[in-house]
Amino acid sequence: MSRLQVGALQLAYSEVGIDEIVGRALVSLGDRAGGVAVDVPDSLPRVHADPALAERAVANVVDNALAWSPPEQPVRVVAAAVGDRVILRVIDRGPGIAPSDRDRVFQPFQRLGDGRSHGGGVGLGLAVARGFTEAIGGELQLEDTPGGGTTMSFSFRAQPA
Repeated sequence: MSRLQVGALQLAYSEVGIDEIVGRALVSLGDRAGGVAVDVPDSLPRVHADPALAERAVANVVDNALAWSPPEQPVRVVAAAVGDRVILRVIDRGPGIAPSDRDRVFQPFQRLGDGRSHGGGVGLGLAVARGFTEAIGGELQLEDTPGGGTTMSFSFRAQPA
């Protein structure tokens, strides 16, 4: 986090498929990734990104979604090309995030909660995810999931075909 804050990250860009990023992110989560439903076509345009940073950002967001989702409701990861962007959404059916807390969840060492334990983290996951995403030229936004929950949307510039 400190390297992010002072702009000292070493970036290694390449053209990479969102399907590859998601696949590696889920592998890094081990058994926890069993609760994830994935719809990320390998036919999507490739993006120009640092694959390691993008993978870590996606893994952090998916891990957070898994921590807050009811066990009977799988986290969904879906992607699509929209104009000149590739949009990757991580969709959960957890309790959602109040509008007043939406900026705060992306700040370091912030943990929202209702008294339950959600993985015992220190509140860096979403801050790192947004920082890594922005460092490689993407965006990470939070939206309500229709019907309840939170959707985190990554947006990356698609490479021309």
